[in-house]
Amino acid sequence: MIHLEKLTWDNYDDVLKLKVSKEQKKYMIQNSECLIQGFFAMTEIKAQVFPFGIYLKKKPIGFMMFARNVPWIKKYFGSIGKYYYIWKFMIDEKYQGNGYGKEAMIEALNMIRSFKSDNIEYCFISYEAENTVARNLYLSFGFVEKPELYENLGEMPAVLKL
Repeated sequence: MIHLEKLTWDNYDDVLKLKVSKEQKKYMIQNSECLIQGFFAMTEIKAQVFPFGIYLKKKPIGFMMFARNVPWIKKYFGSIGKYYYIWKFMIDEKYQGNGYGKEAMIEALNMIRSFKSDNIEYCFISYEAENTVARNLYLSFGFVEKPELYENLGEMPAVLKL
């Protein structure tokens, strides 16, 4: 039921309309701001950025963005091999609590693992330490927190060996 669709001119508005609850706004930037950051990462530091809408059949319910070659991974984790960074992951407030986040993460990790020619070894993610819902979801997939890096990064970093 859940699938990821690459953002294009035809569907980017879908993710701009998505919202998290009032309580969650303190944990993440708006989707529009994330897309702007992704644009600058591509043009200024030559990162590879991959934005996706999360869809339930044809209905947009979330947003996810992966990246490669972002300088903060090497800065905070050192030389770690080939990786993808999950830069943004959100499910619209109307669709939370139904298991869609878990399904979307399964889809995302399967997609990342399918990039065999990239020889991807790791997947990184970071989140606000007090966001226990996100924390529990990521840990359930085998992400391992790196609390020793938290103070410098400002978010709780976690890594998954693929």
